[in-house]
Amino acid sequence: MLDEVFKKASFTSVLNSDSATIRQGANANEFLVAKLSMDGLKDYERNSGYTRGDVKMEWETLKFNYDRGILFQVDSMDDEETVGLSFGRLGAEFQRTQVAPEADAFTLATLAQEEGISTKEEETAFATGEAVLDVLREAQNKMDEDEVPSEQRILFITPTLYRLASSVVTYINKDVLDEFALIQKVPASRMWTKIDLVDDEANGTMKGGFKKAADAVAINFMIVHKPAVIKCDKHVASNIITPEANQSADAYMQKYRKYGTVDVYENKRAGIYLDKAKAA
Repeated sequence: MLDEVFKKASFTSVLNSDSATIRQGANANEFLVAKLSMDGLKDYERNSGYTRGDVKMEWETLKFNYDRGILFQVDSMDDEETVGLSFGRLGAEFQRTQVAPEADAFTLATLAQEEGISTKEEETAFATGEAVLDVLREAQNKMDEDEVPSEQRILFITPTLYRLASSVVTYINKDVLDEFALIQKVPASRMWTKIDLVDDEANGTMKGGFKKAADAVAINFMIVHKPAVIKCDKHVASNIITPEANQSADAYMQKYRKYGTVDVYENKRAGIYLDKAKAA
């Protein structure tokens, strides 16, 4: 009964970390990540025996980098005259058309901006499926040489490039796409190396969401080793207030807030491989 927008749910939620691995920092907006380092093997001396090695467990302080929220009101008569659909479908529509696309775009752009990850810039657009498979092989070889475990590698790729690659005859395509633990076909509208989170309330409008940054380029694909990523929501609030409890209007009200972080473990940056378009 609703004229709904075509949108798909989040694709990057598969990267969500276990919140138990996050330790609260000294300040409210900080968290701690454990880093383990140790010495390598040393010469064994027959007279004195073993040479002592050093093991360090250090805590790295990081900050949460995502804090977004919104408040909606639907007049009680508008809701009644639409048989409860106006407010009844608000939450699901908002998650699907606003929260999920922004979460994907923010996650991929944040990973793309991380220093020290493997990056390749393409001079021209891909014309054939064979060309896509060639760069995927190159990416897999790079990660193998960097000793990134093959398990839990997730491929985020545009639907257009995926279909180009998967349309290649089997004997050429053999095993390239099968090596990934999961393939997520992400719409190109969410695949940018940098985005701007929109907040136009100060300019007199209520527009929000995200947009491509002026200096962004398209992401062709990104391979992510899931254990390399820190992605968690410290706090998600979604409260519904009925007209009877609403002190400012005869309307249903929904408040939504999402506070969390997307980051990469410093010693695991090789677990991110970015293939992007050439900057203009």
